[in-house]
Amino acid sequence: MKLWRKPLDAEQKKPPHGIVHILIERCKGCGFCITFCPKQVLEASTDFNRRGYHPPIVKYPERCVDCGLCTAICAEFAIWTTPDQESEKVMTGGTGEEQ
Repeated sequence: MKLWRKPLDAEQKKPPHGIVHILIERCKGCGFCITFCPKQVLEASTDFNRRGYHPPIVKYPERCVDCGLCTAICAEFAIWTTPDQESEKVMTGGTGEEQ
């Protein structure tokens, strides 16, 4: 996304980073998580799960901003995100508190 101006605190505040978790066997291959991901983190797999569907795979894990949209849109509860602990340490300076 291109912004028309740069935020004044862009050097101090970094965007959050998330880790995507997928339960391959629970996925029904609808593709909603792939289509609606704002950062295009996911891609359809060429492999099949036991149900015969193509589950998503994480193609660009570094792009995930832990927005939770994939978690909210998945009807089968097959995908969720968690905050990346390493990026939280960088954002807070390793203290666990916001600066």
